[in-house]
Amino acid sequence: MLPTPYPDLNAVLRELVAGSRTLLGGNFCGAYLVGSFALGDADEHSDVDFLVVADEELDDVQVAGLQELHRRLHGLGVAWAQHLEGSYIRRELLRRVDPARTPLLYLDNGASELVRDDHCNTAVLRWTLREHGVVLAGAEPASLVEPVSPEELRAEALVTLPRYLEWAPEPTKAGGMSRWKQPYLVLTFCRLLHTLATGRVASKREAAEWALETLDPEWASLVK
Repeated sequence: MLPTPYPDLNAVLRELVAGSRTLLGGNFCGAYLVGSFALGDADEHSDVDFLVVADEELDDVQVAGLQELHRRLHGLGVAWAQHLEGSYIRRELLRRVDPARTPLLYLDNGASELVRDDHCNTAVLRWTLREHGVVLAGAEPASLVEPVSPEELRAEALVTLPRYLEWAPEPTKAGGMSRWKQPYLVLTFCRLLHTLATGRVASKREAAEWALETLDPEWASLVK
């Protein structure tokens, strides 16, 4: 079964898996889709959230090879290759929620260079991987990640919410707000509120539908 309904994306993912498997060799544990492609609401505009799991910490040679791999993928001229977003993580670090949010080797959406960032080292990613992760190669997610409790998800949402409130008024290139930032913020707040209420993770669409049914009707026009 193909991992996505998009042939060009499937070809990019094959390159990602083959390249990382070759570079990591016996250190390769698995590769997975998370995010919207795992939760079932992805479309042609979605980021491609991925996670590659290694048995041990990556050495300098492996990191250098992965940097070259992502530069090559970014330069393929395929739009999907420029919307990969994800991290490389050591298997033992992935197993349970990491309170320290240790930075991982991370590729931002649109970037061609890996940097150290804690973006993917979250309870949300672990829950999504264990419950809905799409296996591109390697072990089943449930064998890699312990169950993430509703309390852990709620605790993370409570920490994340004020960070988005702080970021919301920061100006964008388009001014105080943009056509991208406003819907992103609204849907992110819907997702956070949904997690606080239910103790689970929802896609943007599912969270918006929940918000329309649950929140005060005065917010309906904004959510829509």
